[in-house]
Formats: sequence, C-alpha cells, structure tokens
Amino acid sequence: MEQTEDTNFVKDILQSITKARKTLRMYPPNNPMYIKTLEETYNKFKEFFEYKEDLSFRIGQDSIYFDSEEIYHKAEKEDNLALFFFKDGLRELTFKKGLSQEELEGFLKIITMDFEKEAEDEDVVTLLWQRDFQNINYIVDDTVLLDVEGEDYELKAVNEAKQAVSDIEGLLKAYDEEFKEEDVKEVPIISFTDKDLTSLMKELEDDAESKIDKLSDILFEILYRAEELGGILEDIFRFLKDTIKFSISYGDFKAVIQLINRAKGFIEDPYSTDEIKKYMKLLLIYPSSDEIINLFGEVLDRPIKIDDNDIKEFIKLLDKRAITPLINVLGELKTFRVREKVVEALIYLGKQDIKTLAMNINDLRWYVVRSIISIIRKIGDKRANEYLLKSIKHGDIRVRKEVIKGISELGGEESLPQLKERLDDVDAGVRIEAVRAIGNIGSIKAKNIILEKISDKSFKERDFEEKKEFFRVLSRWNNDPEIFDFLTKTLKKGSFLWWSKNYEEKACAVLCLGLIGNKEALPLLYKHKDSGNKLLDELTQTAIRRIERGS
Repeated sequence: MEQTEDTNFVKDILQSITKARKTLRMYPPNNPMYIKTLEETYNKFKEFFEYKEDLSFRIGQDSIYFDSEEIYHKAEKEDNLALFFFKDGLRELTFKKGLSQEELEGFLKIITMDFEKEAEDEDVVTLLWQRDFQNINYIVDDTVLLDVEGEDYELKAVNEAKQAVSDIEGLLKAYDEEFKEEDVKEVPIISFTDKDLTSLMKELEDDAESKIDKLSDILFEILYRAEELGGILEDIFRFLKDTIKFSISYGDFKAVIQLINRAKGFIEDPYSTDEIKKYMKLLLIYPSSDEIINLFGEVLDRPIKIDDNDIKEFIKLLDKRAITPLINVLGELKTFRVREKVVEALIYLGKQDIKTLAMNINDLRWYVVRSIISIIRKIGDKRANEYLLKSIKHGDIRVRKEVIKGISELGGEESLPQLKERLDDVDAGVRIEAVRAIGNIGSIKAKNIILEKISDKSFKERDFEEKKEFFRVLSRWNNDPEIFDFLTKTLKKGSFLWWSKNYEEKACAVLCLGLIGNKEALPLLYKHKDSGNKLLDELTQTAIRRIERGS
C-alpha cells in the first residue's frame, strides 16, 4: 500500500474499532449484530496484515496518530477513545500480524467496559497485562497526571502526606523506649545518653517535616566529631538503618539517597577510621537487603505520589544482592504500573549480573518467568541464551512463546536444534513464534529447516493461518534462487487428493511470491488468477498488483 492509501485504510480500521466499541456494549455475544461487527472489524485487520507486519497507533490526550498523522481527534471528554487510553497511561498501541479474532474480541471487550461501574479497581493497562495478548503490544507512561484526575488526586496526596507526618511520632517513641532499655556508653568528646536523645526527639517533634534529615545530620555529626566511638558506633549504625527503613516506608526516597551519599563520603574520607568505614560499607548494602526491597514493593503498591526520578536514583543505590528479592516482589505486586518500576530496577541490575537474573527463570510462577525473560530481552546480553534454551520446554505456553522471542533476539545458529523441536509444539502460537525465530537467524541451515518442515506430508493438515506464516518467513530469502524455484514448483504441482489443502498451499506460495516481488513470477501468476478457487484467485490477484507496482 502507498502511504496515503495506508493512512486512509488505518482510519477505516480505527472507525471500525470505535463502531465496534459501541455495538458490543449494546448486544450480547450471540446477537447477529455483535457477530457481524466483530467479523467486519477483524477482516479489516486481516486485509491490512496481508502486506504489513504491524499496525501502531500513537495516543495523545485527545488525538490518535498513525505515522505522525492525526487520524482521530475529539475535544470532548465524553466517549473520547483517545482520552480513554491516555488517562490510564497508554501511549502506544500495536497490533501485530497474527492477530486472532479471539484476541481482537478480548481487546474490544476491555475497551467497552465502564470501569467506574463494572471494574472500579481495574484499568485498561492492568486488564491488557492480565489477558497477555500475544499480538497486541502497548507502551505505558505512568509519569503523567492528567487534568481528569485534577485537584482530587492532589488533595488525596496532601492528606496522605499529612497522615505520614503524624505517624512519625510512633518511631520517635520507639527510639525513646529503646534507649531506656540500654545504657549508652560515654565517649571523650560527646556524651550520648538516653536523656539527651529523649530531649532531642521531643524537640524534633516540633518540626516533623524535617526531623529525619535532622536526625541524620546529628548522627553523622557524632561520627565526624568523636575521637573514640566505642560501642556507640553500633547504636549509630542501627539508628541509620532505622532511618532508611522509616524513610522508605513513607516513600521518602530522597532522604535515603542523601543518607547513603553521606555514608559514601565517610568511606572515601582518609581520616575515617577502619571501624567507621566498615559500618558505612554495611550501610551501603542495606538498601539491597530482603527487608528493604520487600518494603520498597509495599510502598510502590500504595496509592501515594512518589517522584519517578527519586525512584530511579534509589535503584542506582542497589547492587546485585537485590535481584532475587526484587523478583520475589515482582510476583507479589498488584498493579502494572508498579511492576514496571521493579522491571526497570531489574534491567539496571541485570546488566551487572545477568547470571543471577537468568537463574531465576526456574521460578514456579509463569508470569514471573515471562517477566524475567522480557527483562533479559531488553538487556540484550547474549550470555543469557543458555538459560533461555533450558526453558524452551516450559509447561506454560505463554512462557514458551516469550522464551522463543528471547532466543530470536539473542541466539544464533546454536539455538536452531531447540527451535526446530518447537515447530512441532502442541500449540500453534508457539510453532509460529518458532518459525519466526528461525527466520530471524536467516542462515542457510535455518532456511533448510523451514523448507523441510513445509515439505513434510503432515504440514498440509495445519491451519491455513499457520501455513501462511511459514511461507511469509520464507520471503526473507527474497534473492535466493532455491526459494523461488520451490515456490514456483509448489504452484505448478497438481494433486487429486487434499484438494482444499492443496489450494491452501498454492495460495501460500502465491503470497510468498508477492512478498518477494520477483517479476519473473508474473507469467505463472497470470495463469492462476482465474483458477476457480476463491482463496487462490484473491491472493494471486493481490500478488500480481504488488509485483507490478513494485511495492
């Protein structure tokens, strides 16, 4: 299709989606109008995917774009499809070739929901994640707060912040009680007693907002000024750990970042004693502990506003010890947006230690395994391929698909034996992912594996959509004489058996010839454009137009 033709066609698809959104709300699934609308919408996608790999919509607050061109705009909030997606953080929506009618129906059911009445605790992104559509991808931006939430959101955040401040009293009382139970040893310069600390805590109550910063300042000042700390060093270390824990519990990541940076200063200071440096090094690894990472996950799951930049800076404080606890947290989190934060952390840490990350592929939770594989794909470290290959026979179909996608991006010819086995997987979706992965490798050996499978007698029994994908992958070798010869022979051969299946195979060969675009195929295609078989005739005529147009 030409660019203008593409745009007009995509506009038509989007109009069909908006129409289907209204119709599917009105009628039950067994109603003829429901069925007709669904089929019409799906057929538009099918036609588009005959010669395109994917269809991506970029989403603005009131507009939807295709290839930088606005194809939808609505200023009013009511029944605004762009705003419906945008307010939940969706910024891009991509439909991939291979989209099934069941997937499209599932997607349409999600966007027809009235979340205020039917699913108050859900949103579009969460439902898309739960459905795990293999041929519908999306990009989410959760950093933007829209006007549609407006002042209510801000008021809620302020009230929660005030509540957090009032709750600090509990920590201070805990410190007070702790010090009453222990005798505090004197040091030559500073007398650090339970009475002094109690007085300090009461004084800090008058300035709740900055009490944590002040407490940190005082504790670090003690370290700076003391000549001999003796047993009190352990107490200071404990208080600093509690300060980190307390700050995290209220989402104050900035305070933790500042505290850790000051601890680094002591380590780098040539005048710091070895004892102080030892405790400061222990403090540096505390944010990566199970205790803090679990608390980190709990805080992210709460409805409080936290600056994304503070979270990113906090993640930089973590080391590889945090990988396994972060994966455990990933399996417990409730919302998609929060999972994305943990995924970002694992991408950052996985680059430092891909082995520890990859070893967690053995997790029993399929959704965790799928997330780990997705993270490995984003990191792009080929060393993880050996772990992916071990998981290619995973019992869950969704995991197998994700593994194959990872191998497709990270593996080479050494992955071909395992991918070849998946061409006979019990699930058609896995088989399709496997042939795509083999095609991506693009070697002579990869080509021969696909040709061998297509030539197998049992291949005729497979679904037409699956067979089309095998032939579509063959078009990657568009300058290979062997492929061209194989396709023309497939088109020429006759058979008294398997009539419908034989026509399907010929139609697949025609599709591939059209994708390759070799004009030498035109005479043969002209002979088959009026074969009497509707499927073969339609695809032949489309292939002829494509080759003649040179697109």
